Amino acid sequence: MPSTATLLAFAAVSLGMVLTPGPNMLYLISRSLCQGPKAGLISLGGVALGFLVYMLCAAFGITALLFAVPFAYDALRLAGAAYLAWLAWNAVKPGGASPFEVRTLAPDSPRRLFLMGLVTNLLNPKVAMFYLALFPQFIDPAAGSVLTQTLALGAVQITISMAGNAMFALTAGGIAAFLARHPLWVTAQRWLMGLVLGGLAVRLALDSRR
Repeated sequence: MPSTATLLAFAAVSLGMVLTPGPNMLYLISRSLCQGPKAGLISLGGVALGFLVYMLCAAFGITALLFAVPFAYDALRLAGAAYLAWLAWNAVKPGGASPFEVRTLAPDSPRRLFLMGLVTNLLNPKVAMFYLALFPQFIDPAAGSVLTQTLALGAVQITISMAGNAMFALTAGGIAAFLARHPLWVTAQRWLMGLVLGGLAVRLALDSRR
């Protein structure tokens, strides 16, 4: 099992990913704003299934990779650091927009909402890069079963992602109205997230403990 320190650090990264705008957030918030919170939560069910698919693929794929390829950890660590740095830049670059801007979408059936949530997540490059390049950073082959560690970390990531996105779906209307009245909060959120992600990128790049 991962150590408490590893779980807390991974939880912080997972939270940062949830708060960083991406396809999942944009779709869920758009659905909630156009069709109501219930539609956003149904879509979130599809997103959750997509995370489960990624987690199981990572659990078996990462286990094989770390044992089969020398220096695989360092390569993935540096790729993860580069990816976090890219997310940090996207958070603070000029012209960034808030995901809470109102978008017009036609109403969908519950089945289509669920399937679109699933497809959006499976085709989300942010999630793919997270599991491919960043996830292995928190796995230590010397700490026990790689498979067990991967499943434990995956459970943490899915729990945090579902809780955060559910909050966005339920409060999207109120948050959108608040940000429309206080645009400076959008800029503050972007810069705070950029600094957090940039700090994590530096940490990963300098971490050579294995």
